[in-house]
Amino acid sequence: MPVEGHPHRADELCEPGRELYARALRDGAVTGPDAAAAPCLLDQGLLRPGVTDPGRLEPVPPALALHRALQTSARAIAGLRRREARLAETFAPLLRTGGHGGASPSGVTLLSGMTRINQAITRAMAGATREMLCVQPHAPHMSPQHRRIALERDQACLDRGARIRTLYQHTQRHIPPIVARYEQLRGDTEARTLDEITERLIIVDRAVAFLPASSDRTQALEVRAPAVVGYLATTFDRLWRLATPMYPEAVRQPTLNGITPRQRAIAALLVEGHTDAVVANRLGMNVRTARIHIAKLAATLGSDSRAQLGYLIAGSGILDQEGAHT
Repeated sequence: MPVEGHPHRADELCEPGRELYARALRDGAVTGPDAAAAPCLLDQGLLRPGVTDPGRLEPVPPALALHRALQTSARAIAGLRRREARLAETFAPLLRTGGHGGASPSGVTLLSGMTRINQAITRAMAGATREMLCVQPHAPHMSPQHRRIALERDQACLDRGARIRTLYQHTQRHIPPIVARYEQLRGDTEARTLDEITERLIIVDRAVAFLPASSDRTQALEVRAPAVVGYLATTFDRLWRLATPMYPEAVRQPTLNGITPRQRAIAALLVEGHTDAVVANRLGMNVRTARIHIAKLAATLGSDSRAQLGYLIAGSGILDQEGAHT
């Protein structure tokens, strides 16, 4: 929630806060009255009382502050995934009793067949005037004709004044069809990436949502229940704030202590005991690429074996509260 007299979220850093933090780093400390103008610095733990003088507020080193912020983001993502799993579990019995018929009194309709799914999405987008939110775990495999139809559908949505925001996995950042799509669209479009994201999701004007109902994506749910659509949109918004910008301006995640963001994501899965195949699937890459990253991580940490690698990861500090983003 915004702080009274200081209108922004408590987990954000405003311009006055950035300037005061930079001053504290240059001068070694600031006073309590100075910090009162930017309470976000204390809320986020970027300033701490001096050991000998509590009225003197000293800055936390930026690297340490960044580690803590990234770990908070990691916990937030894990929490959202657990909530998503509970939602799927809640809806499982409803899907079994809802049949394959038309509109359901619950606001959830099961769509069978790719043709029917695409028709329903097209109808929903035809009336979109505000925004479309999308989660795309993988680049869709489309024929040139279907790619053209999808591009025209998105452009018509943008022409009506709506905006399009899409979340991809990091591994999709340089896929040619994705890059070409954004180069061709004209309008308010943005894309960001995360190491791990949910299954495919489309939300139109925060009024209707589409999500898979089968592993092969030949069945989908059309959800018009306001509470459920609102929940899904809120989940998207929170993931969006944690994601790394990809388009229109790409931002690279920082490499910390010689460990890249991708290697940290892999390290987190390795210490959980996952196999190379599971790591690759979770992070949207093939097994060969995952093993290359694992080998580089082992070389950076000085590991001679898989067992030793897990021990070195656990003792390195890259995954603790002062460690890294997963």
